[in-house]
Amino acid sequence: MVSRGLRLGPTRREFVTLARSPASNVRALCRRFNVSPHVGYKILNRYRAEGEEGLRDRSHRPRHTPLRSSDATEKAVLAVRTDHPSWGGRKIAAQLRAFGFTAVPAPSTITAILTRHGRLRSFFQQDALAWMSALLHKKMDYRDLPDAIIGHSDLPILLNRLEKGRLLDRKRSIAILASRRGLKSGLICKFLSLSRQTYRRYLQVFEQNGTAALFAPRINPHRKFDNETVKRAVFNVLHQPPGNFGINRTTWTMADLSRVLSEIGQPAGEDVIRKIIKAAGYRWRKARVVLTSNDPEFSQKLDRIRSILSELKTDEAFFSIDEYGPFAVKAQPGRVLLGPGEQRLVPQWQKSRGCLILTAAIELSSNQVSHFYSTKKNTAEMIRMMDVLTHQYRDRYKIYLSWDAASWHISKELFKRIDEHNAVVGSNGPIVETAPLPARAQFLNVIESIFSGLARAIIHNSDYKSVDDAKAAIDRYFEERNVHFSEHPRRAGGKIWRKEREPAEFSESNNCKDPRFG
Repeated sequence: MVSRGLRLGPTRREFVTLARSPASNVRALCRRFNVSPHVGYKILNRYRAEGEEGLRDRSHRPRHTPLRSSDATEKAVLAVRTDHPSWGGRKIAAQLRAFGFTAVPAPSTITAILTRHGRLRSFFQQDALAWMSALLHKKMDYRDLPDAIIGHSDLPILLNRLEKGRLLDRKRSIAILASRRGLKSGLICKFLSLSRQTYRRYLQVFEQNGTAALFAPRINPHRKFDNETVKRAVFNVLHQPPGNFGINRTTWTMADLSRVLSEIGQPAGEDVIRKIIKAAGYRWRKARVVLTSNDPEFSQKLDRIRSILSELKTDEAFFSIDEYGPFAVKAQPGRVLLGPGEQRLVPQWQKSRGCLILTAAIELSSNQVSHFYSTKKNTAEMIRMMDVLTHQYRDRYKIYLSWDAASWHISKELFKRIDEHNAVVGSNGPIVETAPLPARAQFLNVIESIFSGLARAIIHNSDYKSVDDAKAAIDRYFEERNVHFSEHPRRAGGKIWRKEREPAEFSESNNCKDPRFG
């Protein structure tokens, strides 16, 4: 028997041609064609003895079959079947014994004899099976296609999959073509080894969405790591210190996360949790990526922010505030679309053209961003932002300022200035209240999501010639964003502006702080 690697005549001919060259190494060629040396030399010897005839395919039928039933026995079986067309192997065997036969075949052997002579199926079934077998083995004359499929726009794709597709695709094509020919579903399912449910699904998908859906890879719609409820639950737990759940650890383990999620009614295995965290862009090995707050008042601060947002009135405003930078104005690396053979290079060492610190605030109900440029990150800049917002939103009764726990965000000087403002403001402007985020919870700060979109859109892959050019691009970015949400009013969230990492909305499961974009 010829090995798999040399089953085709042209392949054998190529093997022999290479093996007969002067500098050939037959054993190396055998490894290349994935055959044993014994088979390789056998092919060579056949060619030397018989020429081209020795390269032809040979029958695999055994030379001797001593246990096969005799011709007389087979004729007797077929004669009984002719007299009784509905009888099977057992009844025919019993009838042969009644006739006095001494060597009566077993019922299974009788069934094999009937099958070999085509006596178990009707002509229609035999014709249908032969037609489907020709399709499956790519021996079909396409002129025999059913009239119901001729002219269909997806017919070329079905035929292409029959010719070049994997076995599963060929079965799907045959199922469609056989159904259009009018063959019975049971016969089709039995030949293709399909369940009736799978067969009906193939037909339904093809009728509704054509071959694009029929040959599309199936994705389980119930994958837990795609479930938004489970994702929110994972990050809600992950953002809190393990001590909040009675665990004597400072960092989370997968086993603890899985157990806590089960306890709160959102069971998820460790593999599911890993996929969710990885898809969010976080890795356990990177110490600079902080997913967990160690603030003992995490839950209380979170509940207060949620309470304010749920009861926010029309004459109130809630601001998420932070700084972006400092970042140097120079050629920045980033992903860029390049032609073949092109490569964008960014020097490792560059002379900076200046640096920028951007201080910004987003009002969550109107989705409007207010910003200015700072020289330092300190309390004075926070007081300046408060003055900008109280003037810009002077028609409001109250504004809430929310920021992370940086020292200049919680300084005595800042709170003194807020108290002085509230003491004299009267009806000339809004009252100011703070709603600080938990410590080490920058990932909950909605403005971080805005910064990530800004970085991807106009900072990364940039090469501004001056600080003024960079400022002009940033100003234009925020101006276009504010105009868009002025013309299409909606709260921050739901619609992501350009390439922002997270919806610009407050949620305990947010990961607004993009570890890739500063």
